[in-house]
Amino acid sequence: MALIDTARPTGAERPGYTQTLPCTARSALPARSLVHTALETWGLEHLSDTAALIVTELVANSVTHTRTRTIRVTVSRPSETFVRIAVADNSKTIPTLRTTTGDHHETGRGLAIIDTLTWRWGTDLLPEGKRVWGDLRSEVGE
Repeated sequence: MALIDTARPTGAERPGYTQTLPCTARSALPARSLVHTALETWGLEHLSDTAALIVTELVANSVTHTRTRTIRVTVSRPSETFVRIAVADNSKTIPTLRTTTGDHHETGRGLAIIDTLTWRWGTDLLPEGKRVWGDLRSEVGE
């Protein structure tokens, strides 16, 4: 799988990393790698497992529910107190948290997982689509 571009820092004022990837399930691996790189750089390795699961679910949601060709994965640290993991795509459809009952549902749990693992999450409408994000508190020793 060819990457659309390489991971790169987003700037000194709002530190972060971003990468554009194909909107396929195979993009979850480089998305997780981007998350691990950012968290290691910031000394927040203790968040890596949770953050990797969040980005995997965000990528899966774009792959499953949109027809877009690419996604943009961003890991940022808007403040010392939290890390934001986001996936943007070209769809304007706002994701909704579904309530699933029983163990027979094989899909529809992505946002429930994100809701459980994050401090907060949401969706930003963009001129070209939307960005779904989840925030993790970044304090060491939480």
